[in-house]
Amino acid sequence: MNAATDTAARALFAELTAHEPTGLWSAPGRVNLIGEHTDYNDGFVFPFAIDFRTVVAAGTRDDGRIRVVSTFDQVPVEVALDDLDALFPARRDEIVEWARYPLGVAWALRAAARDAGVDASASLTGIDLAFSSDVPVGAGLSSSAAIEGATAAALNDIWGLGLDRVALAQAGRRAENEAVGAPTGIMDQMAALLGESDAGIFLDCRSLEADVVELGFAPAALELLVMDTRVTHAHSTGGYGERRAACERGAAIMGVPALRDLSVDDLPRAQELMDDVTFRRVRHVVTEDQRVLDAVRTLRAEGPRAIGSLLDASHASMRDDFEISVPELDLAVDTARAAGAVGARMTGGGFGGAAIALVDRGLVPAVTTAVEEAFAEAGFTAPHIFTVHPSDGARRDA
Repeated sequence: MNAATDTAARALFAELTAHEPTGLWSAPGRVNLIGEHTDYNDGFVFPFAIDFRTVVAAGTRDDGRIRVVSTFDQVPVEVALDDLDALFPARRDEIVEWARYPLGVAWALRAAARDAGVDASASLTGIDLAFSSDVPVGAGLSSSAAIEGATAAALNDIWGLGLDRVALAQAGRRAENEAVGAPTGIMDQMAALLGESDAGIFLDCRSLEADVVELGFAPAALELLVMDTRVTHAHSTGGYGERRAACERGAAIMGVPALRDLSVDDLPRAQELMDDVTFRRVRHVVTEDQRVLDAVRTLRAEGPRAIGSLLDASHASMRDDFEISVPELDLAVDTARAAGAVGARMTGGGFGGAAIALVDRGLVPAVTTAVEEAFAEAGFTAPHIFTVHPSDGARRDA
């Protein structure tokens, strides 16, 4: 854990409450190595948790209220726990957006407790939560799932819910979908809860079966470079929802529950039945599912240097078929490849955010310089470029 983030969360909690927290919990952001927009189509994804984390200092209170505050918005938001059901989802706009994430998790966990036969109004104590984070916001590294994962881990422990990691991830997804209004899948929350050091999470988003797969970056002398374009995006805005609607429309046309149920062999028939835009959205998801399977198989058989062409093909599909890239992302990807990257692609929901490049350790400075110079020449805002390493999921830190 970043000591500065830990200290900031403690200090903010002390300022808010005038006493020490019960404990500190944290959860990571994530990079999706491959498998974009497949999660809400019941498909396959392959993310890993990163060594940038959100920390929450948490402590109980005896008045049945929940109060949240963060270093990036130091105006506390406070509501009665019993009012959460009225707020979400119908009146979510009354809550500032960042606070909907932790409050939404509390709401979802109370519902899960009721489903398990626990009288939430009688047994779940009030709580104060103070957040600090070093996960870059708006870079496509799922700073939101880091908040949700840290909140879920803290409340699960303090409230004694005894929920497993998958149930906590499901609560985080419900918070994001209904309390925030972002129609995302469960990949980000599963990565934040299940991540392990030096490994990726191969996740079947239908069954929620998760397989920990060794990445082998370090033995291969490879680094994963994140190139944050600083073009901000928001999942709760229209582009993401339109893509999801197109996927649902395509599945309905093909008579399947989800695009996961199609294979590459089904694409010629799909093209005959659909308009061009819907078909290209479908083609991206179907081929991306296959790329995830191919990437996991290739990693196990040949190691990480052999997956570069799959990363490249994934970016082309997101750029041309799903149309979620932007010029800054394309420039970062193309420049990194030209400078010697093994492979590169945009990562995250799209419409901004970051690209990733798998790079020989010795080439990191050269690739970094090449991308920075290309952005300057194009007149783009200077990118933020840094390496990330596979890390542990949500945990109690103190």
